[in-house]
Amino acid sequence: MKPRHKRLTLIVAGLGVLGVAATLVLSAFQENLVFFYSPSQIANQEAPQAKAFRVGGLVEQGSLKRQSDGLTVSFNVTDTAKTIPVVFTGILPDLFKEGKGVVAQGKLGTDGVFRAHEVLAKHDENYTPPEAAYAVEQAAKARKTLQ
Repeated sequence: MKPRHKRLTLIVAGLGVLGVAATLVLSAFQENLVFFYSPSQIANQEAPQAKAFRVGGLVEQGSLKRQSDGLTVSFNVTDTAKTIPVVFTGILPDLFKEGKGVVAQGKLGTDGVFRAHEVLAKHDENYTPPEAAYAVEQAAKARKTLQ
């Protein structure tokens, strides 16, 4: 084989390896990409049914219920316009409370209940997750325009 053909073969092989690597990286990125939806967007059926996503807002007052197994809890997340029921099995963060900001990651069931596999709570008195604060703000603006 001539040196010219060897060089061309190496370049083509290198481009093939680079293409495979780029495909693997992009598919891994796509699988781990998680979008945020507010309870209003979920109620308007803008959220995916079979894919994991995040929902955020405030934990509705009086909605927190613990089941007898000690790990399963149910609560409602609201953006003051719409409310979504959430079920979570696991240990809640120490700062998780009714009336406080929360972001939950999981999937929406066919029954309309969001089944969370991760729950994040705000970390101090002045912090609300940006997604949750934005969702509450948008819901408040929507209510003002309807009035």
